Amino acid sequence: MTDLTSPAKRPANPRFSSGPCAKVPGFTLDHLADAPLGRSHRAAVGKAKLKEAIDLTREILGVPADYRIGIVPGSDTGAVEMAMWTMLGARPVEMLAWESFGEGWVTDAVKQLKLNATVKIAPYGQIVDLATVDFDSDVVFTWNGTTSGVRVPNGDAIPATRQGLTICDATSAAFAMDLPWDKLDVTTFSWQKVLGGEGAHGVLILSPRAVERLEAYTPTWPLPKIFRLTSKGKLIEGIFVGETINTPSMLAVEDYLVALKWAKSVGGLPGLINRATANASVVWDFCAANPWLQNLAENPANASTTSVCLKFVDPRITDGEAFAKAVAKRLEKAGVAYDVGAYRDAPPGLRVWCGSTVETADVAALMPWIAHAFEAEIAAAAQAA
Repeated sequence: MTDLTSPAKRPANPRFSSGPCAKVPGFTLDHLADAPLGRSHRAAVGKAKLKEAIDLTREILGVPADYRIGIVPGSDTGAVEMAMWTMLGARPVEMLAWESFGEGWVTDAVKQLKLNATVKIAPYGQIVDLATVDFDSDVVFTWNGTTSGVRVPNGDAIPATRQGLTICDATSAAFAMDLPWDKLDVTTFSWQKVLGGEGAHGVLILSPRAVERLEAYTPTWPLPKIFRLTSKGKLIEGIFVGETINTPSMLAVEDYLVALKWAKSVGGLPGLINRATANASVVWDFCAANPWLQNLAENPANASTTSVCLKFVDPRITDGEAFAKAVAKRLEKAGVAYDVGAYRDAPPGLRVWCGSTVETADVAALMPWIAHAFEAEIAAAAQAA
């Protein structure tokens, strides 16, 4: 095999996983010393921590004052399911999908809730033509496709006069992209994504229109206790001031608070957006200079700035899946990039997380290592032929 010199510089933090994602820069467990461990989340100290998390979320994301924010169980999945099971069925439904998680919501709507939904699916690297969507129906979609590297560029296609609800899975977009709150009725995310928090908790954000739906509509199917957002026809307001449906981890809540305070220190939402955009731009520029690597997103306007998905296009590659896995393995073995293989349902390639907690210098340091691993695998294949 040809001798290849390894790049001299290495990423200081090789954690480029798309979830759970890199912790905030400089993080140590000492930052969690103020967590009220061994205390009830219903005690004053627990409620105060949960309310602080909600208030800081509102402040940083710019969520309108009349929108409710709740911390719910089950990560982003739990938050999306909660919205679908409690609100869908009142109007016609359109399900939009451009990656595996969106396709999962389609399955739940059609096979579990048995809704006669209109389903629109775009292949990996593309999004559905939003001009064809009927927003007088309830519409369920992901803002950013974590497994496909594409995103909705803006909310312009969503009419202010819509009759249906928009239910948006924003788990890889919140804190890294500008979400148009006036166009979103239900927004969900987990803090393990862009802010690098610990898993198992989701955030559910409801517009006044979503609250109106919850209070006026009762689904025909039974609701598990963990999904119930109303009691006697009224919203359970306590959920949205820190009285969670089930027991949260106060350690994870403290970790989220640490991340939120760090987010404020880097300029709030504009600073977070700039960090993610700078990171993604490093990868985009590398692809432009190396034609054997391309962004999976076909339209640059729709390219994700967080979950940047890449594909190898060199004609010497005969088995794309094996080649991509071998490159990812080399990067991990070298200790320069962990967990950067494409998602199992996605086309073969790499997925480099470029969210706001990642340092641009680390992304820049990784790029020569990708080239090194690519060249090494090409050389190995030539030798084996």
